[in-house]
Amino acid sequence: MDLIVKKYKELSLDELYGILKTRAEIFVVEQDCPYQDLDDLDQDATHVFCYNEAGRVAACLRVFMRDAAESVAQIGRVVTLEHGKGLGGVLLHEGVRIAIEEYHAKKIYLEAQEYAKGYYAREGFEVVSEPFLEDGIPHVKMEKIIV
Repeated sequence: MDLIVKKYKELSLDELYGILKTRAEIFVVEQDCPYQDLDDLDQDATHVFCYNEAGRVAACLRVFMRDAAESVAQIGRVVTLEHGKGLGGVLLHEGVRIAIEEYHAKKIYLEAQEYAKGYYAREGFEVVSEPFLEDGIPHVKMEKIIV
């Protein structure tokens, strides 16, 4: 599995379409959660993604600067089509690397679906909020402090 890392303006139309298709398939269709995925943050993000053997975007996430003054980067829209292959861990590790090395983050923030807390905890994220509903799905805020 080869990860592809590109800024928004570097994405081809087919790559962008593939990322959006995968996000919609999981977040909107599979989770039965209509929400506004296109939130004007993709344009300022670095996108990490990979393809499966069938040519589909199998996993993706985005990293962007949430608060430049405080050096806080954010990881979001983390999704994998194929589970149990370790793909999610590799993807998240690369997102953290980008936040640290390219965005010079001192803290990385994300909002995790509550059931996925353990996935993010394996990469050093800690829960910093009580559960809250986002588009009808329980989430928690998580942070990773970079020392």
